[in-house]
Amino acid sequence: MATEMQTGTTDAEKTAAPKWFGVGAVLAAVGASLCCVGPFVLVLLGVGGSWMSSLVALSPYRPLFIVLTLVLLGGAFYRLYLQPCGEGAACASAQVRRRQRWIFWILSVAILALIAFPWYAPWFLD
Repeated sequence: MATEMQTGTTDAEKTAAPKWFGVGAVLAAVGASLCCVGPFVLVLLGVGGSWMSSLVALSPYRPLFIVLTLVLLGGAFYRLYLQPCGEGAACASAQVRRRQRWIFWILSVAILALIAFPWYAPWFLD
């Protein structure tokens, strides 16, 4: 209770933050790779046509999405590894903390694979 009065946040709000960082990072990574992954998936499904060139309309925003993704991943990393967990919070349990960290790293690898897609996509198309 004393820490809540000092910081103005509850333990529930502290444990919810890594989840929001993760969701935000995934959405930003999808936005960053939408211009490249979308047409590739459609080609794999056999869908084609000249209208697919309009799917690259988000390409100029890709650097912004990448920066947003990396900032959100950095925030999640900070919350999971560097910020102390309040006593009695869900993250105080070693099992919960370990599961949160596993999920973070699995999603981080998937997110980085989406971001790097334009560089390794030509290998699939050759």
